This record gives sequence, C-alpha cells and structure tokens, in this order.
Amino acid sequence: MAAASALPALALEFNQPVQQGAVLVGQVEPGSQVRFGERNLTVSAEGYFVIGLDRDEGDSITLLVSKPNADGERTMQEYSFPVQQREYRLQEVNGVPQQTVTPDPEQVARAKKEGQLAWSARAINSDLQFYRAQFQWPLVGPITGVYGSQRIYNGVPKRPHYGVDIARPTGTRVHAPAGGRVRLAYPDMFYSGGTLIIDHGQGLTSSFIHLSKILVEEGQMVAVGDEIAEVGSTGRATGPHLDWRMNWFNNRVDPALLVGPMPALEE
Repeated sequence: MAAASALPALALEFNQPVQQGAVLVGQVEPGSQVRFGERNLTVSAEGYFVIGLDRDEGDSITLLVSKPNADGERTMQEYSFPVQQREYRLQEVNGVPQQTVTPDPEQVARAKKEGQLAWSARAINSDLQFYRAQFQWPLVGPITGVYGSQRIYNGVPKRPHYGVDIARPTGTRVHAPAGGRVRLAYPDMFYSGGTLIIDHGQGLTSSFIHLSKILVEEGQMVAVGDEIAEVGSTGRATGPHLDWRMNWFNNRVDPALLVGPMPALEE
C-alpha cells in the first residue's frame, strides 16, 4: 500500500502503486473531504474515493484532505505522492492511404458530434462504488494492442492508443469487467463503431468499441460477468477485435492495471 511518508498510516492510502495510467482507490477517515487538482472528489460514507492518472501524468500528484476536528472546524493536510513514469511503444507505419491519415471534413464533423455523446457519458459523477471491486477481463484472447502505444502514419504522429485490444472473431461475447450502469449504447459511431460505455462510479467508466452488437440498453444495471456485447470490426477497425478503454472523467487510464495476466484461451 502506498502512503505519504511521515504521516499517520491510515490517514490516506491507495490500493496499488502510483503510476501513469493507474486507477487508484483511496481511503480516508469517514467525513473527510478530498481535493485532487481542480476537482472536489466524491467520498463514500466509509471514506473511499477513486482517482485516475493520465497516460502522461507528471512526476508527482498532490491531494488535499480535510476533516472535522473536535471543535467542529476542519483541519487540512496535504499529501504528495511520486508518480512512476512509464515507457510506451512507438510504431512507424508508412504507405497508409491518405484518407486514413486525414478524414474528410464531413467525417470529422460527424466524429466530433458523436464524441460529445461519449464525453457526456463519461462526465457523470455517480455515487456507484463498483470501482472498489476486483475487475476481470471482459474477453479472453490474444492481446494485439496495449495502452499508451502510439503509431506514426506516413510520418504523422497520431493520438496514442488508450485501450487494450483483444483479437477474437466477430460475434464473440463480451462480458462486463465489473458492475455498473450503462450510460451509452450507440450502434455505429464513425471512429469507434458500436460503442458501449458503463459507469462504475465516481467518474470511472469502461468503454467497449468496434462492437458488432450491443446486448444491453442505456440505463440498465449490469453485474460483473454479464454478457453485454459482441466483438466486431465496426468503425475504423482493420479486423474483428475488442478495444477496451477506461476513463476517470477526462483522464485516460489503463484497464490492464486493474486485472491480472490474460488467462489462457480455452479451445
């Protein structure tokens, strides 16, 4: 467990190492308030909260924790944690058709409109606490893409890849990695094709993209292991696979840090 040095052991602790892309579940004394950056965090009655660190998070993070004292006033404590830096894969790809590198304006406008729907779903700050559960792989199969990697098409750096790609045939069932509420079920976005977003609580969401079929509806509650969708190659995908991504509000986090090694695929 990581804790700030020279401070009471149970004043603030996290469930895993503090590193770029990490989802960190913290616990403070009940009744405490926690601030991270510009955001006042939701803290459960038991003192739990969650934060997510971006791919390019800086060298350290700081949280401000306040709690009531015997006089009814609040005392403030600052906690700083060093952030482990990561190295990401870079891949140069040449000979890509220009329309793949630079979509036409109509496609860009469509993608922007659809992207707003996804960001709105990820902006919800619910009081769900499924982020405290043990996550599981939504699909078992070969990992063909990893979080943080970046491709350079025809010499043009593209946005980093923020998910984990798992290759399986079209129609293979996808399972919920943890419980939550369905916030978006969209059958055909320009970039991501069939897109499903599940809210695990307090800003932590899972996104599943390139789906051929969505098996749940917006507003529906799902439990860990429920069948939620089917693998596809919709949107701008080169073959059938699941792209599993996670966000903490606007921060893109690494799903692989929440699960163990990929299990062996049973034939």
